[in-house]
Amino acid sequence: MEFRAQARYMRVSPQKARLVLDLIRGRRVEDALNTLAFTKKRVAGTVEKLLRSALENANYLSAEKGIDVDIDKLYVRRAVANDGPRMKRIRPAPMGRAYRYVRRIAHIEIELAERGRSGESVATVVGEETAARPARKASAARKPAGKKKAVGAKR
Repeated sequence: MEFRAQARYMRVSPQKARLVLDLIRGRRVEDALNTLAFTKKRVAGTVEKLLRSALENANYLSAEKGIDVDIDKLYVRRAVANDGPRMKRIRPAPMGRAYRYVRRIAHIEIELAERGRSGESVATVVGEETAARPARKASAARKPAGKKKAVGAKR
């Protein structure tokens, strides 16, 4: 069972939000909250609030809907920051010109899941991308080495 929370139209660039989300992805909720409490990024407060919202969604479903959820076994299964709409702005420049710049907006999503019940572990969730890397290297090693041309060589 997954429990989600999302914050849309946050005034932070998605790249900066991803720096904080990468710190908590795959961790237990308690560890993620501790990490966010001591992170010095401005977006960390927003992400912490969002994580608490997802945790309260899990609490609500366990209390009101009768779904059996162990809050201590929850971990951050997915944490994503996507692009939102961009705000185009104009800054005055020398000699009467104008420079355009963009203010970016992020949509942040956090998904919690219960560990142990579905049989997933951190290695299967976080390790999906690492498991694919050796396969790419092995396929690159199987390709035959072709003739290399010199940079300035003529035919």
